[in-house]
Amino acid sequence: MSDTTDYVPPKVWTWNKESGGRFANINRPIAGPTHDKDLPVGKHPMQLYSLGTPNGVKVTIMLEELLALGHAGAEYDAWLINIGQGDQFGSGFVSANPNSKIPALMDRSGPEPIRVFESGAILIHLAEKFGAFLPTDPAKRAECLSWLFWQVGSAPYLGGGLGHFYAYAPIKIEYAIDRFAMEVKRQMDVLDRRLGESEYLGGDEYTIADMAVWPWYGGMAKGLLYEAGEFLQVQDYKNVIRWADQLGERPGVKRGRMVNRTFGDPATQLRERHEASDFDTQTQDKIAPKD
Repeated sequence: MSDTTDYVPPKVWTWNKESGGRFANINRPIAGPTHDKDLPVGKHPMQLYSLGTPNGVKVTIMLEELLALGHAGAEYDAWLINIGQGDQFGSGFVSANPNSKIPALMDRSGPEPIRVFESGAILIHLAEKFGAFLPTDPAKRAECLSWLFWQVGSAPYLGGGLGHFYAYAPIKIEYAIDRFAMEVKRQMDVLDRRLGESEYLGGDEYTIADMAVWPWYGGMAKGLLYEAGEFLQVQDYKNVIRWADQLGERPGVKRGRMVNRTFGDPATQLRERHEASDFDTQTQDKIAPKD
């Protein structure tokens, strides 16, 4: 790898497999499957293929919140996709999501399965299907969707930018870390100002916008992501912390955080979920944003 002070990009970029970094073994500049592997299918209407990362948690929170409202049609099987081992490049998963990113949902409630990929699209699909967590009033709907897409657009800065260069890159590059730290702090300030004037992102109602933003920026506000809490002085964002704590006490959020979780205290992990009884009430109480 070239020293960052004298690197000059070549006329034509070529893939260097030895570039290093935590995810070097699964990164590649081409799409498509690397191996044949069918996806498992359970008995429930919704089949979720995911991992307990922030993007995956968005969807499991939504499904658990729908079930808490009594929507039996939201019952789901959650299958673990281990991205560190390349499960996302299996032929079955690529058919569910050509972009090979978690989460992917197969809605099997109708005569033909419907694939939905990208977490924001899955949240909208479920909200519209069950008529929940997405306001019907035009102004409130617009506000909710605006904040949902704000998160979708900001995720590359928080995850792909700060997360990569601060936590995962094989070398520390001051310019890159400064660039993304500045943008993440700006986004945290945007969020803090909004939550200083409104209980939830969309207004006075809890919506899919909150579900989308909470695993990312709620986690950052509580110092859970990339061990960057002190670095970014997240304690300064009081309104975000208030909101993060409030959502973290919801039973649906607690349950959603457990699903497809492969890290942390084993008592907080539910690697796959196939029955509602997979959850233990005492175990749920152990899941809190501080962990």
